[in-house]
Amino acid sequence: MTQEYDLIVLNGIVVTDSSTGEFDIGVKNEKIAKVVRRGGLSGAKARRTIDAQGGYVMPGGIDSHVHLNEPFIMAGGRCADDYESGTRSAIAGGTTTIISFAPQSKTEPSLLAALAETHDLATGNCYSDYSFHALCTSAGPLAISEFPALRAAGISSLKFFMAFEDLQLHDDEVLDVLLQARRNQMTILVHAENGQVISWMTKQLEKEGLFDPKYHVNSHPPVAEVEATSRAIALSSFIDVPILIVHVSQPAVAQHIHEAQLKGLPIFAETCPQYLFLTRGDLDKPGFEGAKCVCSPPPRSKDDHEGIWQGLENGTFTVFSSDHCPFVYEDAEGGKKSSVSKEYPNGRFQYIPNGCPGVETRLALAMSMGRLELQNFVKVTATNAAKLYGMYPRKGALIPGESDADITIWYPEDKEFKLRNEMLHHNVDYTPYEGQILKQWPRYTILRGKVIWDRDNGGVVGTKGYGSFLERGVSSLAGPLRPDKDWDPRDF
Repeated sequence: MTQEYDLIVLNGIVVTDSSTGEFDIGVKNEKIAKVVRRGGLSGAKARRTIDAQGGYVMPGGIDSHVHLNEPFIMAGGRCADDYESGTRSAIAGGTTTIISFAPQSKTEPSLLAALAETHDLATGNCYSDYSFHALCTSAGPLAISEFPALRAAGISSLKFFMAFEDLQLHDDEVLDVLLQARRNQMTILVHAENGQVISWMTKQLEKEGLFDPKYHVNSHPPVAEVEATSRAIALSSFIDVPILIVHVSQPAVAQHIHEAQLKGLPIFAETCPQYLFLTRGDLDKPGFEGAKCVCSPPPRSKDDHEGIWQGLENGTFTVFSSDHCPFVYEDAEGGKKSSVSKEYPNGRFQYIPNGCPGVETRLALAMSMGRLELQNFVKVTATNAAKLYGMYPRKGALIPGESDADITIWYPEDKEFKLRNEMLHHNVDYTPYEGQILKQWPRYTILRGKVIWDRDNGGVVGTKGYGSFLERGVSSLAGPLRPDKDWDPRDF
């Protein structure tokens, strides 16, 4: 008896992290059911058939660094996107899974309480599938004791900051977190900047009467990121636990990470579009305009872009994420302009909410550049995130019987156009990539076998609430060097 499929994708060039070829795909019960040579499903029945017309067919994008609906963000900003608008924007850009954050405030002793609050915000509101990283800002006894419960709740990763007074952990707290993460097989994400260096530089700049947005770059000198990255690698090696350095902005930092990787250490790294497409010059615009591109670490020089591309090409960077952290520019209460006053008409850089929108533009920006070999593109935008964060092969792959039918289909031919904010689906009044020349955009986004984005026929055609929470397991990438031996202070 001939099997009837829910969906068939024909005539595509299927690209995964390990192969490229002319294949047809059959989908049944939300899963990849069959991947066969082109023409192999020519007589099959299906409720819906998509002709990819020779376009690239890839696993759905995974954006593992997204900020949504967070009740507090650096400099008192108010997150512009909630889980509805943020995941709507994600699927319109070819992303089928996001990992956002369950942020613990300094005054909240419990990580589980923060997780429960974040679930309340997300449940029933998502267009894409989703999970959370715990975000630890207060590593007291209760928080440290909750790591096993986090794992039981499907949370296998946690982030901490090495900068910003209302967020950062000090080294003794960092060691507590790293040790518990090792014992509970959790992956740690690190915002690696030296907070004391940033505070000191901010004071020096303000003494000179330098407040404009462009001085945000000066307040985050390269050494702050280099030193904190080196310290994070040293501390994680001391405890023997995997870490990921998030949003790396400069080749010097990538080099430190690469050297650690060559030694066999389980050090992973992430970079983002702002470090390939923006420069410090984008913060040096008339008046307050440069605030649109204020993020941390800040964009560096155009010369640094090449080193970041090379890091994506040579495997130094495990994942390419957006660090989507959106603020409304014209919002004078919780947006970018909340730092503007009569005394500071061009704002005061240390109080500008840090972050840029980018969850929708991440894939198209990288694909349009044509710089990454296609299998590597899939690795850094989908497969590696699935492996690192305990979702593989359910996510990030197209394996029959194992993978969810999460698929992104591109146009068969490049066609140049200028990016405009009005094209996008986020709840933000600008994109930092306004006017960027693009050659590609996802034609279809498919989540668990359902078409949720059809660019030429309705745009967003998915429904809020179809996205589901993903309980994640242990990373399938490199773990501790001595996994069978517990950490013991008497060994030193």
